[in-house]
Amino acid sequence: MEHAPTWLTYGFLYLTAAVLAVPIAKALGLGAIIGYLAAGIAIGPWGLGLVSNVQDILHFAEFGVVLMLFLVGLELQPSRLWALRRPIFGTGTAQVLGCAAVLFALGSLAGLPWRVSLVGALGLALSSTAIALQSLAERNLMRTQSGQAGFSILLFQDVAAIPILALLPVLGAAAGDGAGHTPGELALEVLKIVGVIAAIILGGRLLLRPVLRWIAKSNTPEIFTAAALLLVVGIAYLMVMVGLSMALGAFLAGVLLADSEYRRELEADIEPFKGLLLGLFFIAVGMSIDFGVILRSPGLMAAILVGFLAAKAIVIYTLAKLVNIPYQERPVFTLLLAQGGE
Repeated sequence: MEHAPTWLTYGFLYLTAAVLAVPIAKALGLGAIIGYLAAGIAIGPWGLGLVSNVQDILHFAEFGVVLMLFLVGLELQPSRLWALRRPIFGTGTAQVLGCAAVLFALGSLAGLPWRVSLVGALGLALSSTAIALQSLAERNLMRTQSGQAGFSILLFQDVAAIPILALLPVLGAAAGDGAGHTPGELALEVLKIVGVIAAIILGGRLLLRPVLRWIAKSNTPEIFTAAALLLVVGIAYLMVMVGLSMALGAFLAGVLLADSEYRRELEADIEPFKGLLLGLFFIAVGMSIDFGVILRSPGLMAAILVGFLAAKAIVIYTLAKLVNIPYQERPVFTLLLAQGGE
């Protein structure tokens, strides 16, 4: 008997695991994300061991998050995004800096070097956009005050990731490992970033709609679908080339097309790919969980997890009170952002 190709075997395993695990999780009231994670654990190295090449799958499946942010952008017209500027930059800044300060203090108290504490605090102050937005969508919370505030903070976190990543080589240079950039190199990086973002905005205003209109005239639905995917892939490629978030670029492209006549067509074409890739992303996350680390020091890992979640939850709940999020929505808002980013 001939062996099936690897891609076919993996495809069969992913689909089977998802089809079995997600409905069970939904029936138990746990949500689709838990189902996908459980499916990944079941077929991964610490489960049945059916899949071993996890990292390549995870990188590919991250594109589901990119497509999700593109679709979110399509729902936000530029005028509405401008109206959210205060929660994005005000509440978002307060959340990132507040959580980072508390986590930095905890790291310092634990005896970690200040540079390690700072890098860890800045990274862990961010939340998982994929988990948060998927949870909001599943529970129809995007239109609530807590959902809007949570989305604004997540958007700011994507922006904040840029200077945080730029800070890493500076800290490396300060530590004397020679890995830092010169001021001229940093200035060049900033110019590249500004140039790419400006190109996306200007290109979206001047070129995207005429190009989509020209493609639509061909009356070939599959080509329009290909063009929609090419748009997202192309912008993601540009953002990666200058070290920026693919998801942020896709979101900007979505906003620029939010008031175009092809908005609904783009949503209909992208949605199926987004759903499948996002599910694959959560399966890959489940497969990549290293239970060996947990089993070696279960007490320590539990203490770190509880301390981390409690520290972030206190800051975020306090922030919810300060920005007048309704009392009944504060627990959801807190749980939404207390988890760490992937």
